[in-house]
Amino acid sequence: MASIMNEKVFFKTSLYFTGIVTIGIWSLLAWNYYHGGVPSHHILHRQDLPAISNWWGGLLLPLLTWFLLYRIQKRLRHDNIEKSTVINRRTNILFRFTGALFFGILLSLFFNFGYPDISGYMLIVLFLLALFFPVYRAECLLGFVIGMTFTFGVVLPTAVGFILTLVGTVLYLYVRPVILYIASGFVRKIKTGPTNK
Repeated sequence: MASIMNEKVFFKTSLYFTGIVTIGIWSLLAWNYYHGGVPSHHILHRQDLPAISNWWGGLLLPLLTWFLLYRIQKRLRHDNIEKSTVINRRTNILFRFTGALFFGILLSLFFNFGYPDISGYMLIVLFLLALFFPVYRAECLLGFVIGMTFTFGVVLPTAVGFILTLVGTVLYLYVRPVILYIASGFVRKIKTGPTNK
């Protein structure tokens, strides 16, 4: 019964949040339309590559938000954990979303104000963090895309976000265990000391 109630609450929260995101993106598009037109962004910021209109974001962002919130709910349901742990998980989800949101905003600001090198360093730091934290989670992707939407629209951050998610998945689930295994073996070797022949 409690599980059903939790799912209903999460569904309602997801509905409200998706509604807020939808209102936000369409308000931004309307503001752009009446203040010089809705911008388009060239792939990789190169004029010789196709440009993608921000209008697509009005459709993509609500769908992406609903899909990623569904993925979060599915993960919580699949874990089948106690109520106290669910609360902790939801707090962690909120922290990861907020962190990714600010990361996306900072990345956009540095790029927008002519500091692309700092944006590059931030991505390197992100790859390092991916070895210690699950930055590939759905909430991280959602926060990252929303954080970059004002500057780059929705389509390009979504594409970049999916690539970063893929890299983060490989680093955390496959590279990290290998590093931990090697490190633990090295520590055990130091603790046991040199073997006597």
